[in-house]
Amino acid sequence: MTSSPQILVGTASWTDPTLVKSELFYPPAARSAAERLAFYASQFPTVEVDSSYYAILSEDVTRLWVTRTPPGFVFNIKAFAWLTQHPAEASRLPAAIKNALPAGLKSSPRIKSPPPELLRLAFQMFWSSLKPLRDAGRIGLVLFQLPPYVTCRQSNLDYLAALPERLPGAEIAVEFRHASWTNEPSRRKQTLRFLRDHGLAYVCIDSPTESGLTPVMATTAAEAYIRFHGRNGENWFKRNITAAERFKYLYAERELAEWAGRLKQLSGVRRAFAIFNNCYSNFGTMNATTMREMLSRP
Repeated sequence: MTSSPQILVGTASWTDPTLVKSELFYPPAARSAAERLAFYASQFPTVEVDSSYYAILSEDVTRLWVTRTPPGFVFNIKAFAWLTQHPAEASRLPAAIKNALPAGLKSSPRIKSPPPELLRLAFQMFWSSLKPLRDAGRIGLVLFQLPPYVTCRQSNLDYLAALPERLPGAEIAVEFRHASWTNEPSRRKQTLRFLRDHGLAYVCIDSPTESGLTPVMATTAAEAYIRFHGRNGENWFKRNITAAERFKYLYAERELAEWAGRLKQLSGVRRAFAIFNNCYSNFGTMNATTMREMLSRP
């Protein structure tokens, strides 16, 4: 590992409807999905895939992503909902899983706790769907964004410890959204040690004070992952709003400069990803561009 890691800056999704409709990022000629991805990849070296959280992708889709982006472009993949202990929409489950659902779950619109054998199948299908990206060397990290109700307790530690075996060869990053994992100093130390021991990358986040999550800059694996959620405290806990509205926040240059300083001091990792999740309109692409420029300055 080098003392000055490669830092790749991008956004969480290239297809958010508010970004496409804004007409502030994509040129008028980029009207198809293929053209938008190609244009995005001409501007940034990496992206975080959001659609993989809602449904298990097909190999045909990920194979097209390889052909539509230049060599060296890196996809970070959000793990499918079930894999992160979130509920999944039954209508978006693969046919092989739908057909195997127990009778008691077949009529449920959302399924939170699948039988163990179906969870195993979901892990297998998810990892298999990414084979074209894996074969092309285009995967960065697989992001496990845990629900806010997943607390620091032994059963959840055991679940995380088993992830490398379930996704052999994957570089896995874990984002905690409950304060019990990191807010208390001694617990934070234990959590970070646990991640190091199991080769899991800690996801550093920037979020509103209202989230109750303390921003912690720490590295626990060969690659680092930093996610910028914006600081829209008013919308953070609102119900029945879109993700774009929840993360509607345009960082000021002084806020980005603080993080740029931290990123420049990173050491002991091979590579770091700085991902902007404030994907309302062109907010994420603007902030990602500014961050990239700041990082390039001596």
